[in-house]
Amino acid sequence: MKLNELGEDGVISRLTRSLRVDGRVKVSAGDDCAIVETDGRPQLLKTDCIIEGIHFLSDANPRWIGWKAICRPISDIAAMGGTPLDALITLAIRPEAEFGWLKRIYGGANAAARAYGLNLVGGETAKSPGPLFISVAMTGHAADSTFVLRSGGKAGDWLYVTGTLGGSIRHKHLRFRPRVAEAQWLVNRFSIHAMMDLSDGLASDLPRLARASKLGFDVDLSMLPLSRGVTVQNGLRDGEDYELLFAVAPGERIRLEAEWRAQFGRLPLTAIGRLVEKGRTRFADKGYDHFTRG
Repeated sequence: MKLNELGEDGVISRLTRSLRVDGRVKVSAGDDCAIVETDGRPQLLKTDCIIEGIHFLSDANPRWIGWKAICRPISDIAAMGGTPLDALITLAIRPEAEFGWLKRIYGGANAAARAYGLNLVGGETAKSPGPLFISVAMTGHAADSTFVLRSGGKAGDWLYVTGTLGGSIRHKHLRFRPRVAEAQWLVNRFSIHAMMDLSDGLASDLPRLARASKLGFDVDLSMLPLSRGVTVQNGLRDGEDYELLFAVAPGERIRLEAEWRAQFGRLPLTAIGRLVEKGRTRFADKGYDHFTRG
């Protein structure tokens, strides 16, 4: 069976179902990050990559390429309620590339690290005969060792998204800011039962959260907070929004919305629907899939 027949989720589930783990691994493949216990303390582990021609174009500003490479795994750590700690960068690049261009990529990576209190502690470089490839491995933690998973949603929970959806190709996919502070604020003040970041589009990511929580969902598409000039279909499918999708206890909706406005001002927070016992489990059209079904 070919990868494009399985789709991205099918490939991942088949590859990871028999991976070797021991008792230190509290959460393995299937969430935004893995959780591994070291000396009695849980730690977040995440790796992510960007590839020229897939995640950015060859003429993209190199500073924003570096920014994106670091901020993608930070966004996943944020979605677990965590704080990024340390990172390693692996780089595969053509030997004829200009050093000044590469230095600007690392300038962007350093800027992202400074913005989020992250240490860049090393990595690996290699020759590539083709597109630039950057992979970042990252660790994170939570102050009280409490993390939010995708699997904790409860029937009746309200579903919210931060920011706006769609239109990421207009530079947002490079210049986004991971919602670290917003996620920690939510986790510290409200009953956030499940959360994830939106990287593949709501049409792919919401079914993943609902499936992990063993529930369906009921969404009002007219309530989606769309970016300017974006259709509902684009809002569902474009991906690379890097916003938070979360499920919160129904009794906290009024207080959440009031306190969010007071805390974060212009950043939208939108209720788009609820988790339900029996509802849809997928959208007619999927979001981004690295192994698109043929």
